[in-house]
Amino acid sequence: MYDKVVESTKYIKDKITKFNPKVAVILGSGLGNLVDVLEDKEYIDYKDIPNFPQSTVEGHEGRLVFGKIKGIDVLAMQGRFHYYEGYTMKEVTYPVYVMQQLGIQKLIVTNACGGINTDFKPGTLMLIKDFINLFGDNPLIGVNDKRFGVRFPDMSEPYKLELIDKAKSIADEINVEYKEGIYAGFMGPYYETAAEIVSIGRQGADAVGMSTVPETIAANYLGIDVLGIACITNMATGIQKHKHSHARVVETAEKASANLCAWVAKIIENIE
Repeated sequence: MYDKVVESTKYIKDKITKFNPKVAVILGSGLGNLVDVLEDKEYIDYKDIPNFPQSTVEGHEGRLVFGKIKGIDVLAMQGRFHYYEGYTMKEVTYPVYVMQQLGIQKLIVTNACGGINTDFKPGTLMLIKDFINLFGDNPLIGVNDKRFGVRFPDMSEPYKLELIDKAKSIADEINVEYKEGIYAGFMGPYYETAAEIVSIGRQGADAVGMSTVPETIAANYLGIDVLGIACITNMATGIQKHKHSHARVVETAEKASANLCAWVAKIIENIE
């Protein structure tokens, strides 16, 4: 895998020579509009990068976007990969390994997800404090390559407290409303049953989705600081009255993306 990551990284560096980003953003379903904020943009389609997986889900563009926010170089991943697409966990998190080789030090992960906490409503933005891994798998299983990270990485602070505090301060400054909560990563691709939601809620989760946890695990393993922001696009099964629809998820995420984009952009402006 190391050789494959190096090959992918070399291809990207050869294509993109005027950017040296230390900050990256992974954009969830319907949240790709952050790229509109970027200036002086350059794109690379996933299909052109050696060894890179391909996005298959509606609402995920499938490209890397390099650009600037207030003079700060940024890498945006417009479209992510999911375990339910049939990828292995190593493939799901492959871009994070490439990010490390590109020199990324801080990663902002966003997603569209379902709300379990009844204080939430569709459109709520949630700072992720911690995660629960319900995938039954994780990207670190297998032989460990010490060139990437240690065999047993610490996961006591998966979302960097310093970044959470900064995000809170900036949200207050620009009047963006948010909640805080714990995110549960569920395998999918079906929307959870009502009984599963009751169980997940009892475990302490405030929201549930089908992504984010694998990337968070890999980033921590690779020594990258992570900030997570979830967009509640629907209430979970048994809480909301109508049936689930991916189209509605994307629509709600797109409506909430203006606040999310303003928040993330301001965080990046002030990131160290």
